[in-house]
Amino acid sequence: MKKGDNLIKVFTGSEFSVFLLKAKLEDIGISAIVRNDFNGAFLGTISPAVDLFINESDLEKAEPLIKEFLQNDEV
Repeated sequence: MKKGDNLIKVFTGSEFSVFLLKAKLEDIGISAIVRNDFNGAFLGTISPAVDLFINESDLEKAEPLIKEFLQNDEV
């Protein structure tokens, strides 16, 4: 992704689910960024939710894949 891209959050879930969806998006040529703002990591805890962002211009292409991902209970 380039500087100045308009990123939008398309999914929030467990770290496993987010990285699985990220891989599926990248398989169809969509770059994705994972963001975890949880501050409990220093306590040895795992974040309950992680966010996945894509470029807004990729949303139309990504929507069918995301919908299928959610319907197949892969989360």
